[in-house]
Amino acid sequence: MIVLPSYERPVGVHPPLDSPGYGSTALRHPKRDLVLLPQNLTEVTGPMLGADRIRPGDDDLTHALGGEAQGQRIRVFGRVLDSDGRPVRDSLVEVWQANAAGRYRHAADNWDAPLDPHFTGVGRVLTDADGRYGFTTVKPGAYPWRNHHNAWRPAHIHFSLFGRAFTQRLVTQMYFPDDPLIPYDPVLGAIPDPAARERLVSRFSLAGTTPMYQLAFEFDIVLRGPAATPMEAPHDD
Repeated sequence: MIVLPSYERPVGVHPPLDSPGYGSTALRHPKRDLVLLPQNLTEVTGPMLGADRIRPGDDDLTHALGGEAQGQRIRVFGRVLDSDGRPVRDSLVEVWQANAAGRYRHAADNWDAPLDPHFTGVGRVLTDADGRYGFTTVKPGAYPWRNHHNAWRPAHIHFSLFGRAFTQRLVTQMYFPDDPLIPYDPVLGAIPDPAARERLVSRFSLAGTTPMYQLAFEFDIVLRGPAATPMEAPHDD
């Protein structure tokens, strides 16, 4: 059996499994203590997630189904780093998001906002040797949800990061600076540490902005350690 290294879990970084302000956690969080399943050779070595999972254009969400998506074009870029600041290469980074009107291309999303026929809302890239990734997309809109009266989710992009196997997966969300809905969002508010919450807010980058084409937002993802990016579905040590 392969023995993997253990890491100290920083206090206050990840949200608790049961967050009263986030209503649906009461129905879906585990009621019993989690059981740590060992990663044997099968779980660690396969299936492999590499460059063959990426197709040309997977990093561009603005062109799909024979046309161009509506909305403010943006570039989202950054680095995936370990706890020591070293780049994590060959990590499969996937994103999904609502369109510029705040609606997902999903059968369960049927609120009164237009669907964009040229926006699927999904993309994927592989980090390079320096741990860098990048997507071209449109800025997502806010949308209502039934968590409480007059509840709205701030604009956000979902991130999924894979290692070399399906068992090595982390999920998080990226927000945008100066969004007035952030203080009212119970999902982000479930993270106890204010500094950790700030690490989920991207930074506007004028240097990364393409003149006359798209704005840019930088979002680095740290996998472990005291500066870790908060992730969903944490494990208790």
